[in-house]
Amino acid sequence: MTLHAREINQDVRELGALLGEVLEAQTSTEAFETVETIRNSCIDYRRGDTETREEVHRALNRLNPETQDIVARAFTTYFELINLAEERERVREIREGSQEGVLADSVEEAVRDLAERGADPEEFEQVLEDVLIQPTFTAHPTEARRKTVKAKLRSVARDIERLDERRLTEREQKRIERNLDAEVTSLWQTPQVRDRRPEVTDEALNVQWYLENVLFDVIDEVYDELEHTLEDVYDEDIDIDTLYEFRSWAGSDRDGNPFVTTEVTEETLERQRETVLPLYRTKLKELSGVLSQDASNIATDALFNERLDRHKSRLPGIATEAEERYPDEPYRQKLRLMRESVIRVSDVRQGGYENEEELLTDLRVIADSLRENDAEVIAEAHVDPLIRKVETFGFTLASLDLRDHRKMHTDAITEAVDRQGIDYAAMDEDERVEFLTEAILQDNPVIDMEDTEGLSEDATRVLDRFRATADWQNEFGIDAIDTYAISWCEEPSHALEVLFLADQVDIVDLPGYCGFDVVPLLESEYALSGARRIMGTLFENEAYSQALEARDNIQEIMLGYSDSNKENGFLAANWSLYNNQKRLADITDDYDVEMRLFHGRGGSISRGGGPMNDAMLALPNETVTGQIKFTEQGEAIAEKYANHDIAERNLEQMLNAQIRARQNAIEEPVEEIPDEWEEAMETAADAARDEYQDLLETDGFVEFFEQATPITVIENLNMGSRPASRSEDRSVEDLRAIPWVFSWTQARCIIPGWYSISTGLDAYLENGGDMETLQEMYENWPFFRTKLDNASLALARTDLGIAEEYADLADPELRERIYPRIVEEYEDTVQKVLEITGQDGLLSRDWLKENLERRNPYVDPLNLLQVRLLKQSHRTETERRTLRLTVQGIAAGMKNTG
Repeated sequence: MTLHAREINQDVRELGALLGEVLEAQTSTEAFETVETIRNSCIDYRRGDTETREEVHRALNRLNPETQDIVARAFTTYFELINLAEERERVREIREGSQEGVLADSVEEAVRDLAERGADPEEFEQVLEDVLIQPTFTAHPTEARRKTVKAKLRSVARDIERLDERRLTEREQKRIERNLDAEVTSLWQTPQVRDRRPEVTDEALNVQWYLENVLFDVIDEVYDELEHTLEDVYDEDIDIDTLYEFRSWAGSDRDGNPFVTTEVTEETLERQRETVLPLYRTKLKELSGVLSQDASNIATDALFNERLDRHKSRLPGIATEAEERYPDEPYRQKLRLMRESVIRVSDVRQGGYENEEELLTDLRVIADSLRENDAEVIAEAHVDPLIRKVETFGFTLASLDLRDHRKMHTDAITEAVDRQGIDYAAMDEDERVEFLTEAILQDNPVIDMEDTEGLSEDATRVLDRFRATADWQNEFGIDAIDTYAISWCEEPSHALEVLFLADQVDIVDLPGYCGFDVVPLLESEYALSGARRIMGTLFENEAYSQALEARDNIQEIMLGYSDSNKENGFLAANWSLYNNQKRLADITDDYDVEMRLFHGRGGSISRGGGPMNDAMLALPNETVTGQIKFTEQGEAIAEKYANHDIAERNLEQMLNAQIRARQNAIEEPVEEIPDEWEEAMETAADAARDEYQDLLETDGFVEFFEQATPITVIENLNMGSRPASRSEDRSVEDLRAIPWVFSWTQARCIIPGWYSISTGLDAYLENGGDMETLQEMYENWPFFRTKLDNASLALARTDLGIAEEYADLADPELRERIYPRIVEEYEDTVQKVLEITGQDGLLSRDWLKENLERRNPYVDPLNLLQVRLLKQSHRTETERRTLRLTVQGIAAGMKNTG
């Protein structure tokens, strides 16, 4: 059976032709021919038909500011459309692979793999009981596209899908093609560049869109696939607990973002609740259309009747209405009352559900009743999916995590207790721990959290946030906002400070009650290497241990991939993270605490990006408790979750990896790594760190970075609500990891993803190591293989020919001291990677290679135009807009920002 009517080359060709027609119609034939000349010249160079890019430079040099803008818009729009063509191709591959039974990393593959390894139903049930996957959406400023542009692109995507998956009449096809023409025309006429920085509310709405419009529909399909596979493989029922929980930082992540106020967080909580409740009401209404069984044809049991009668007594007016409308239809009567109770969740009227568990109980009672009446197929098809939705999204849609920098808490406490005559600032670490512990354990509060008179603006905000959090938990439920992450946590007192502030507003009442998880974010080398000092002190602390016990003895610990990489370089950072994860597992094991690692991954390779399922399987066995949490950021959210089929595929791949990883950890709790491999990595990582840090500390490096990348443009791009730097200082340390990576990616010199790897590996080889060992490590060690594969992708995306154009922007003396060093490291690293992997090229997958080859000729004009504009010391408003547009176009072409 043919599932699709098209293939990617047709989509690319027709979308490109349509864009050309719109370009000519909306501008001029001359402008269209200019774009074509530049496009063909770039293709000729990439094919090797010309030896230099001189023809492209000549064409660009002839452009006036208005035509430059047209060229930038043309290539940017092209990438927006081609990304949709590639998304459609991914869907084709998923559907065809599923149809043919050859889809790798599927739920079915995971179940059959464990069964073949001898896992009986009880063992499989235990694995599922352990598994909890928590994707956490962040509002980090890495999504370059405007919301309006994204909406138009989704419309184009739907038209491509209709052309691909339906058998159309000639009239239907023409109608869709006309719609496509209209959408692309509208897209062309819509400004690509934001005229204002997005507000936090915009970012929260963006995250909410994916939860509401995609994941809410997709989640039960993943469970359905798992349930059916388990039925096929095992001959008995296997219970499936909640496997996914979605969380968000959008609207609640205060670290470095002064615009995340208590008002914004409260609005986010309210909006998310007011979004998810109507979704349940709609589903209950649909269910009422299905459950039309007459009382004469079914027998409802005592439990169902009891809950129906109790519900009627709570809502007598609605009960009368339901009885009159559905006199002999008990399910419909119950569902009408349930809809009303959902409506009244946030209502001043009585009769609303107190929490999602009440709704779940009602749904489960209906499902059980259907099964008792030989209607299991109806329960499976219509009630069970809704149960899964409520289990996953609750009344909150996504639970929010609070986060702030440790300094904010320290300073707020210092100011607040100073009014009590306590000099917190003068205390050393041990004294602070002792003071905070005693304060938490005593019954009386130490400070008046409502009295902020005389406190600084920052301290007032901190105290207000904790007071508001207590109110939010009362209003929306504890699960709505039950995690507090501490950025740059480096001492035990930094965690105790948060516990102390929570205690002052009764979020914590020890022993016995703690309303949220306190999550240290370990990101500096000092914090990571001091993990036992930090966590051991906390686990032995009387107050903290009581709080932990109240949270089921689960300690969430967040690892910062981004800043660790920026501080130490790719190889050293990843080795440090790997070792410190094992160290944390040892520490939590020593104290009989269950660990949940929170991986602060970004979209780019250097920030922990890459395929999530590969990353899960590459984690040390000791760390795989079953629970895992990770950030989803920026353009990676759109790439993974904008399309239903792709979103379902991503969730399945995560579940496949986590099931297999958990079983691996059960079978081999401590991963046996040969000493020789660990010594090799230790030697390589140390040398790589030294080389990387030496580069960053080279005199003039920061100036080179400013001059040879578009960092100054990125900082003013209006991509996100959060500032690009932590202060006004200009230093690599102060710069946030996202614009750091974004800038190098734009310049096609992605040093955060590979720099100093070769130096590190050379140090190992010169210290008595051998290439055969490195090849063996690549073949048999998932950690090493995954990191090298990710570095290969960063190397493949690097283009020294383009990077040299950017390097030429720097002062000649700086360029000659710094750029050749980067080039040498790149060339050596490519050689090493190819030798270790035994491959002919950096990209082992054909589709990746085709993807890059398809894109390069179209990214080149944007890069070269960007360089030309960066050279100018003075720019008109049109030129400034065009420069910002080139940034967005290159981001779309590279499918990556930071």
